[in-house]
Amino acid sequence: MTREETFFKALRDVFVGAKVEGESGFVNLMRIKARYYEKGVFPHLQEDIARALQPFPEFREELFDRLYTFFHRYFSESGSIYFRYTPLHERIYEQVYTDDRDVVLFWKTHMLHYVKTDRLFRSMAVEVDGCRFFFDVSSLEHKRANEKRELVYDFREKRRDGTLVLGVAYSEKGRKTKLEEIRKALRKEDVTVDEDLLARAFRLFERQSEVDFFINKNARAFLREQFDLWLYQYVFRGETTWTEQRIRQLQVIKEIAYKIIDFISQFEDELVRIWNKPKFVLNSGYVITLDLIADGDVGLMERLLAHTGMSDQVQEWRLLGMVGEDFKPEDVWQKDLMGVRLHSRYQYLPLDTRYFKDLELSIVGLFDHLDDALDGRLIKSENYQALNTLVGKLAHQVQTIYIDPPYNADATEILYQNEFKHSSWLTLMRDRLQRSRDFLAAGGILCATIDDNEMGRLQLLLDDVFLADNHLSTIVIRNNPSGRSTVKGFAINHEYVLIYAASARNAKIGRFPHTEEQRKRYDQVVGETGEHFEWENFRKNSTGSYRVDRPRQFYPIYYDRVARALRIPRMEWQDGEKFWTVLDEPGESEIAIWPLDHSGRERVWRWGVERAAESLDELLVRPTEERLEVYKRKYLQEQGSLPRTWWDDPAYSARDNGTRTLVNLFGSEKSFDFPKSTRAVEDTLRVCSLDDDEVALDFFAGSGTTAHAVINLNREDGDKRRYILVEMADYFDTVLLPRVKKVVFSDRWKDGKAENGQGISHFVKYYQLEQYEDVLRRARYEDADLFENPYQDPYTSYVFLRDRKMLDNAQTGQPVVEIDTEKETVRVDLSRLYEGIDLAETLSCITGKHVRRIHPRQDDPTRPGEVEFEDGERVSLVNPPWDLIKPLVWW
Repeated sequence: MTREETFFKALRDVFVGAKVEGESGFVNLMRIKARYYEKGVFPHLQEDIARALQPFPEFREELFDRLYTFFHRYFSESGSIYFRYTPLHERIYEQVYTDDRDVVLFWKTHMLHYVKTDRLFRSMAVEVDGCRFFFDVSSLEHKRANEKRELVYDFREKRRDGTLVLGVAYSEKGRKTKLEEIRKALRKEDVTVDEDLLARAFRLFERQSEVDFFINKNARAFLREQFDLWLYQYVFRGETTWTEQRIRQLQVIKEIAYKIIDFISQFEDELVRIWNKPKFVLNSGYVITLDLIADGDVGLMERLLAHTGMSDQVQEWRLLGMVGEDFKPEDVWQKDLMGVRLHSRYQYLPLDTRYFKDLELSIVGLFDHLDDALDGRLIKSENYQALNTLVGKLAHQVQTIYIDPPYNADATEILYQNEFKHSSWLTLMRDRLQRSRDFLAAGGILCATIDDNEMGRLQLLLDDVFLADNHLSTIVIRNNPSGRSTVKGFAINHEYVLIYAASARNAKIGRFPHTEEQRKRYDQVVGETGEHFEWENFRKNSTGSYRVDRPRQFYPIYYDRVARALRIPRMEWQDGEKFWTVLDEPGESEIAIWPLDHSGRERVWRWGVERAAESLDELLVRPTEERLEVYKRKYLQEQGSLPRTWWDDPAYSARDNGTRTLVNLFGSEKSFDFPKSTRAVEDTLRVCSLDDDEVALDFFAGSGTTAHAVINLNREDGDKRRYILVEMADYFDTVLLPRVKKVVFSDRWKDGKAENGQGISHFVKYYQLEQYEDVLRRARYEDADLFENPYQDPYTSYVFLRDRKMLDNAQTGQPVVEIDTEKETVRVDLSRLYEGIDLAETLSCITGKHVRRIHPRQDDPTRPGEVEFEDGERVSLVNPPWDLIKPLVWW
């Protein structure tokens, strides 16, 4: 193969990416890129190269060799553009310094958006112990994001040659491969296989390449900069003769390379637009406790109880362990001397509006301000897409961000796609941390848990994103009493919580309630107020030259041994000398007490002289063996004690207070690996001083421990703290949402059944967000001639300008937007794009305005007609304004 053939083959491979079977937005994109490359770029590029080489045809081999040498370094098999192959001898440099930063964290993929890790599945034949299998992935729908999902297999057919065809899909909502059903289907085909043979066949198939998918944030700038560096090294690493022809040859290399870079970058730029576009809110619903409905409208409560969906709702309550088999809807009422009211046992039953869609508007209409009434939001989405969509609505409104990101450790498999290397992991974290900072209020605090595997890198990253001066503290938690064994010979039984503030100056750190042991120390009582206190030495004993550092706190206190009274002598402050001049001597019965320690070293008093003079009744003199000592009252602060940085309470154990909590909630079946301790999250939120009507955000929500912790805190003191949780995995439906429903109903559970615990009033909204993959699947790109306009530069002109994108649905061909040129109107029918769009919530995110009310349509009161925002603006949901919809469907 000639160098020219090698170059064009490599260029096609890296531009189009590896061949992937199945249905996904990525596959759709690869087809689009292949079409553009084969019909547009390739022939046009050949013509440009032939024209450029006419003056010196002998340069052809060197040109293609050099182009291949440069470009093959930066493209992965997924088509991502970054430092893929950079051995030291290739001398590729990147600026890793700035003029204003002392230390900069650099990693290989820092210029990328991290999308997901996935396998490049291909249909393939496998033979095990003489039995031939064919795994068909032609209808496989690839993962939409980086969620943890297992493969599921089913039997399709037996071919004439005896090959057994198995279909391959990703699991949905916890669905698993049913081995016995596959074996039963095979027996009907006179084939007998055991489970072990099937498992081995599955393992052989699954050994397919796993790759990371990225999008370069600015591919043109990155590749041009790298090319200029490479060309400089290439030219000056031995070039000594500079002829006019040689200079022109080097110019040709640069011109051709820049053309390739410019065109490739257009696709990356398009992906960046799709990645960052606001997303539709889909399939929303509400969970609301019965007491909130009955208090607002008893008639509505009766309609719900008589609704056809109530049978499904009751079945859900039974499955969740809230009611028994003999429960009937009318049991929610009880009659006594006070009349008819909700039964105390059932008043906090969580009603899910998915079963009552025709009454959903009536339920949310009970509240004067819908968004203000919500206690929480549960969002099923890849977390960057969620943060990017919500930031306009929730900017600077979140008091606490608590996250438990993937620890990126090999030894402990947790329910995330956990095969990132350090560079990919940092890329995933940085985008999300940078976006999350926009959510924090002025005094907001972020807490991130991590273990030793990424502790150092995460702290450097947080120093970069939040600035090192805003690092408040690091807490060490003993989360596993016995420890987790490692291959390196240690038992790991701790993790960290890194705490950063939006602004350390504005941050307010919460206090912990005093322990009984602490309270016992404060055994003195002030008679007038009844406040508890203990006596502490008025002299500071810390090391350091306090006389120099704090001269205003170095002065004498006169003690009258007869009258047993204290006084501050008359003194004069000498600014030039930085000390007090004492203007009167002690009386005959007085003695001067100075802040000297037992060794006679000068220290300082805890207060300055002015405050001491005003608060002499707070001071007391006691004799010791060596001298007289001054003491001050130290009060038992109602807000509690300062949080410590070492937490070793058994309640922080992930095993005892995390796993056991879920076992009690869901029964003995394992529902989630390595959940956080609810108590540990509660105390972390206390550290962040999460108060009434403030919001906690968790965008690595996992099993929902943060929502559980917030609900517990509210149940404890009656406040209304709120939460926003983001999770993309299937256990959003199987664990997180059911967990919220359960802990709202009762705080006491055993073996998946509710005990007579304490419930709480609650109102939460849940929904999904459109994902990056969803957009790629539906985006419609025309098979147009890219180079028909001779006046346009075919490499830099925006090639997607004429494409429909999501003005039509590429999957169905239906027009989403129709223009009436005569009436000069635009008609938008978003139902042709997605089913179940929550347009009110979508527009709320786009405009950044909170929803006050959703008004029903006049012709159908069960369907939304208008959304009213908090500022009084009302927007049609039947035919929404084009200017609001445009960012969602055309970019």
